[in-house]
Amino acid sequence: MNTDDRDDGTVGGHAEGQDEPVTIRDRRKVVPEGTETPEHGTVAGDGTAAPGPAAGPADGVDPEVEKLTAEVAERTADLQRVSAEYANYRRRTDRERESVLVGAKASFVSDLLTVLDDFERAEQHGDLTGAFKSAADKVVGVVTKLGLEPFGVQGELFDPSLHEAVQHEPSDASGPTVTVLSTVLRRGYRISDRVLRPAMVTVQDRAESEVPAETTAETVEGGAEPPSADGGPGGGEPQNPA
Repeated sequence: MNTDDRDDGTVGGHAEGQDEPVTIRDRRKVVPEGTETPEHGTVAGDGTAAPGPAAGPADGVDPEVEKLTAEVAERTADLQRVSAEYANYRRRTDRERESVLVGAKASFVSDLLTVLDDFERAEQHGDLTGAFKSAADKVVGVVTKLGLEPFGVQGELFDPSLHEAVQHEPSDASGPTVTVLSTVLRRGYRISDRVLRPAMVTVQDRAESEVPAETTAETVEGGAEPPSADGGPGGGEPQNPA
């Protein structure tokens, strides 16, 4: 039997039913009135803390908003630059594709120009008839679909970029004159803006009053310069036909 257990009803030296005293300590800090604290601002007279200034940057702009705005502007500029580069790439690719296509057509059609010359001479002599005419029409139809265009018509104004003058006839007329095609010895051909072969012609100076006004206007717009009165295109000697 434990010696601490006594007959008087006490356990461990304490009487049964007797509570130990409870001690309460107030650890709150007392802040004098009017004192400003970093956590609560200025303490009011009733002991409550007055609200301090709102947390944030001094200029009132959130740095996170500024960062996001700058990123959006940067991404927008990148997108615009990429879009412009892609548009330029597409235009350049389209031009290159068109140039390759025209070059392929020109290479194919150039080998048929002498055949077209034979068809034209046969037609002038009345020999383009029957099955020969049918075959010629089919060939002409094919090259026309490929974009082949003949040029060089008697009476039109001389253009050194399109016509090869082999003979020049000066004019005795007084006043301004223009140079026109007097004879077409061989027709010229082109595809799109590419000249495959210039027209071989003879030219003649005529008074402007003898040339239709619309024909003269075409020369002014085209910027072609007629040959000099004593030479071929550009003032040189007349060229001999090949």
